[in-house]
Amino acid sequence: MLSSIIFIVILIAGIILFTRNVRKIIRNIKLGKPMPPADRKKERWLQMAQVALGQSKLVKRPVAGILHIFVYAGFIIINIEVLEILIDGIFGTHRVFAPLGGLYNFLIGSFEILALLVLVGCLIFLIRRNILRIRRFHQREMTSWPRSDANIILITEIILMSLFLVMNAADSILQHRGFSHYIQAGSFPVSSMIADMFNGLSNSSLVTIERICWWLHITGILIFLNYLPYSKHFHILISFPNTWYADLGPKGRFTNPEQVTHEVKLMLDPSAEPPENTGTPQRFGAKDVFDLSEKHLMDAYSCTECGRCTSVCPANVTGKLLSPRKIMMDTRDRLEEVGKNIDSNGQFKDDGKTLLYNYIKPEEVWACTTCNACVEACPVLINPLSIILEMRRYLVMEESAAPNELNGMFSRIENNGAPWQFPQADRLKWADEDYKNFNYEG
Repeated sequence: MLSSIIFIVILIAGIILFTRNVRKIIRNIKLGKPMPPADRKKERWLQMAQVALGQSKLVKRPVAGILHIFVYAGFIIINIEVLEILIDGIFGTHRVFAPLGGLYNFLIGSFEILALLVLVGCLIFLIRRNILRIRRFHQREMTSWPRSDANIILITEIILMSLFLVMNAADSILQHRGFSHYIQAGSFPVSSMIADMFNGLSNSSLVTIERICWWLHITGILIFLNYLPYSKHFHILISFPNTWYADLGPKGRFTNPEQVTHEVKLMLDPSAEPPENTGTPQRFGAKDVFDLSEKHLMDAYSCTECGRCTSVCPANVTGKLLSPRKIMMDTRDRLEEVGKNIDSNGQFKDDGKTLLYNYIKPEEVWACTTCNACVEACPVLINPLSIILEMRRYLVMEESAAPNELNGMFSRIENNGAPWQFPQADRLKWADEDYKNFNYEG
């Protein structure tokens, strides 16, 4: 009974803490502008199933993609066993699903094979990051914490899988000896290979090893769960709604603010009805996280920091300051800062900082070629370009801070109706016979 009470207290504390942290993240996301109602729901479900569940975009880089599928699928499926651990922990039973017989043997055997795959995948990922030092994992935005975060998760998964296998190894020996309540249940294709290490131990020692691994495994999972909201690995959960809400329209489509649309209509048709006065004019573009949409902020929490976006960015490849991954990391960092501000003051108290300028420099924003390579590369359908364009909109429409080349183009469009240095009266001269017969080689 004491063991069950301790387990229930730990379980409830872990769930409460996790719920509290997730509620803060939801609160932070809702600081953005509301998303429009989702349409084409069938397509969205299919997209989520393919990208978030099926990992379809990851396998475009086969080595990393296949290894990630091993780790992701293995870790998720193995945790189905957590259901049995929870029931055993609450009611003081042992292998409560053992009466399933052959199906139970198949499941435990499959879990062990998957655990081995997770171990191998995590070890290879650690080698890629820390020994091979793949470039995209060591660029300037990947400071000590992002690198440590990735290593912490990989090492934690290795420890959890090792505990699972050692627990089963000790359990299988106790089953074979017919000791106490360790009934014959389960198949152990992997842990049986390490069971020989424990054959010389007494029953009491084996029970101690099995119980320690059992407790460390379940408490480790609860600690891992509560670490997720502080880590980039929160994408394990949030990538599902993020892919569901991803834009189904053409990539790079530029949105038109409603205020601008009304102004253009009035210019083209002075008889059109002016829009109703809605009070304080809305800010054009984005200067801080409050000016972004909920989807932008969800993107920030969904970022895996894998660097695929930055590795294909032509601006970054040519040495410019822009890194799409940094755009997303900065957005998340600023949002977390705002959230802590609200926690401390009850509501947001102006801290004199903004996402643009304090986190992201205008030089980064203007380096973007709007090629959509980063959007195409992202394995969870994040759109760094849309945040960049909103910041550009702010710089142009709120601060008139566009580069000189663009200011010249804007002036020519305003005066001539076209970006070229020709008066409107000359716009159709290209169709004149003299132009048609012009000898470009002469």
